[in-house]
Parts: sequence; C-alpha cells; structure tokens
Amino acid sequence: MRYAIISDIHSNLEALEAVAEALSKEHIDKYLCLGDVVGYGADPKPCIRLLRSLSPEVTIAGNHDWAVAGLTDIAYFNEAARDAVEWTRGAIGGDERDFLKALLPVYETKRFTLVHGTLEDPAEFRYILNGYDALKTIKLSATGVCFVGHSHVAETFYTDGEHIAHTTMPEVRMESGRKYVVNAGSVGQPRDGDPRAAFVIYDDEEGTVYTRRVPYDIKTARDKIMKAGLPPWLAARLSKGM
Repeated sequence: MRYAIISDIHSNLEALEAVAEALSKEHIDKYLCLGDVVGYGADPKPCIRLLRSLSPEVTIAGNHDWAVAGLTDIAYFNEAARDAVEWTRGAIGGDERDFLKALLPVYETKRFTLVHGTLEDPAEFRYILNGYDALKTIKLSATGVCFVGHSHVAETFYTDGEHIAHTTMPEVRMESGRKYVVNAGSVGQPRDGDPRAAFVIYDDEEGTVYTRRVPYDIKTARDKIMKAGLPPWLAARLSKGM
C-alpha cells in the first residue's frame, strides 16, 4: 500500500494544489492528513474542499483546526496565530466548522500511528524538536512508525540501539527492530529553510518513506494573505521557508 501523507496545509491553496497535482502522477492508494488544514493562510474553505475531494482515509486534528472549531484555547498562540484563527473563524461556514470539530487527535493501524504533535498528551499539541522528544513518542507508540507534523520540519528520528538517531535524508528505508518518528513537514508553511511544499509517500510493503518537495505559486499565496488583512509576517515567511 502506498500512502500520501500531508500535513500543515494552513489554508495555503496554491501549495495544496501543487501537492495534489504532484501526487496525481504517483501511484497512491490512500491519502492521510496529519492536521492543521487551516490557520495562517487566506483560503481555509477551498483547502478543506480540496482536501475532502482527495477522500483521505483520515484527517488528524491539528491545534489550529481545533482552535478554529473552538476546542482549543488560543491564549498560548502568538499574536499572528491568534489573529489568523479569529479571521478564519469568520471566513468559514458551519459545514467547515463541523468538519474541523469532528477531527480526532490520534489514529492507529497495525503498521503505523498518526498524531499531529506527540503521543504524550496528544490534545496538548506538544512539539517533537529533538531526539529526547521523539523518544517519548516512540515509547508510547505501539507501531513501528509514527507520523507527525506540527513543527513544519521534514525529518526522521529512529532508534539505533540504545540511542536515537536523526536524518533529513529524503529517502528512509525502515529496518526491522527499529522504531521511527517521521515528520512529514508542511504543505503550506515549511520552516526548514526550503520554501517548497513538503509531503511524504509511505510504502508499507517496501518499508520506505520518501519526502518530496514541490514548488508552488508563493507570490499568489502571499498576495492573498495581504489582501485578506492577515498579519504581513505570515506572507513574508512563505518565501523564506521559516
């Protein structure tokens, strides 16, 4: 089975369209989404519509999704994120709000686990930023691989004996006896220095994870953010991948 795994779309329609186009040329059996469909960008309704048209097996709740749906306190969000949440609440309708409200924080199969942040209090949306963070989720995972998002950084942590190793290589072949935490990066707002949209293709039969990047129309996405009156920094950071 080949899975397309996307995360942190953040209302960036241009980026999601580019990813969907790239994936249409791949042999994909199922789509999985790790959350944060909305927030930051100017196209929450079209992004929800396009995502749903892909018929993902599951979409996991992200902190921005639940914040827009009124399920997460935004007091800890930075000012730009709070402004974007409040703007998004006014830009979507009841159908979109119901969709976001129904998203669950964790999904598990026999082979993989999905969570937006960590398996340690998943509804708290903590970050995996280093090997120590990854180890806590690895210990809580009942499967060989756990896919995460949230940090917007495409990377993989894995057990190597008693240690945790780390790689940003675009292809990872999973070895028997090891456990993995794979961050799918971000479709709509990468923060790893590469502004191109990121996504993952996971082949559970081959045991391979491929991180892919595709360019998209950043200028249009930026212009829409500015026209909507959202914080300018949310537009500026798209070109920098940070």
